[in-house]
Amino acid sequence: MKHTYYKIIGILSLALLLSGCLYPQSEKAQNQIPYEEQLNTVQNAVDNYREEKQGLVPIRTKASDTPIFEKYLVDFSLLKENGNLSEAPGNAYEQGGVYQYTLITPEDNPRVKLIDLRITEAIRSVNVQLDIFRSEHIYPAYGDKIINGLYTVDYKKLGLSKPPTVVSPYSQENLPIIMDVDGNLYVDYSIDLNNALNEYDHDYKDGDDIRSILADHTPFVPAYSLPYTLKDNEPVFMMDEE
Repeated sequence: MKHTYYKIIGILSLALLLSGCLYPQSEKAQNQIPYEEQLNTVQNAVDNYREEKQGLVPIRTKASDTPIFEKYLVDFSLLKENGNLSEAPGNAYEQGGVYQYTLITPEDNPRVKLIDLRITEAIRSVNVQLDIFRSEHIYPAYGDKIINGLYTVDYKKLGLSKPPTVVSPYSQENLPIIMDVDGNLYVDYSIDLNNALNEYDHDYKDGDDIRSILADHTPFVPAYSLPYTLKDNEPVFMMDEE
């Protein structure tokens, strides 16, 4: 009986250890609070900060050539110092969560949105394999040509078991990771853009960058994306064809 008792205690202790110390920080309960609630809290803090600072917004300084949807990351330290927010939300990267908080249209109408860092991690993972390949070869691991200057990734050359993808924060579909001529990696959001164009009213014309339709109507920005426009009412990459 004593042996059984100690065995049960041991199992319970192990379970607590796994759920506390070893369970991924980003999966803990405090990091899974619905992001709508978190977004509203941060949005109010940003609005108050901007009002108190005569139009300034609490963002980190980024290089001028940083892609637009990753350029204006919320600086939670400024919000805390100014008394607008006690701490970053539990699902934020700063707290071990899976989202970075970013702003769109910061000059005119700053709106708080999210970058899903699981996409960042997927891109980084493929980049590691790509760097290994490029250290032994002159060119990146180009796959099939999509349009002029844009290719699929030859996953076999990188030692991957299947074409690299990311899970869409919009549709939960697997979105392809693609590559430009310099070996830079991007996510192909064609599926999500097509869905959004059919679902939401818009006045986009040929030549317009249509990516904002995703950020305007959802909590997420299309991170690691190339510009898209319309052609015959379908989303296409805003790049010249041969």
